Amino acid sequence: MNRRNETLRESMSRVTDSTGFSYVIRNFLDRFKSNPNPALLQDEPALLSALIGDDGYADAFVASTAAYLCQVHDLKAPSWVNTSCRKMPYPHFGAKSPNMKAILLQESPAAFRVRNLFVSANALHRA
Repeated sequence: MNRRNETLRESMSRVTDSTGFSYVIRNFLDRFKSNPNPALLQDEPALLSALIGDDGYADAFVASTAAYLCQVHDLKAPSWVNTSCRKMPYPHFGAKSPNMKAILLQESPAAFRVRNLFVSANALHRA
């Protein structure tokens, strides 16, 4: 199946666990990089928190990713990225050490920070 034009919603519908989420989101990023089409981000993906059991991390990460891609490509972000269910209820850091947390507080892209996710500046960069 050619997934070149698969939307974010369609991609996320294939997620069954946290490992699958990581794989699916990376593949979507690769496809979007080669075809930055705003239509691929418009439809809201189903929420994953009940399926994955991650306190909403994947849901916030999906919204952060879509908002970030819109910002980078000068596109209008879809309204679904701003819903409260797409924000972590508490700060979540991509590292455990206090020194790394301090770095992530500084360099995390705004699209992630506003959703309580603190990741490295290059979290979405792909080779």
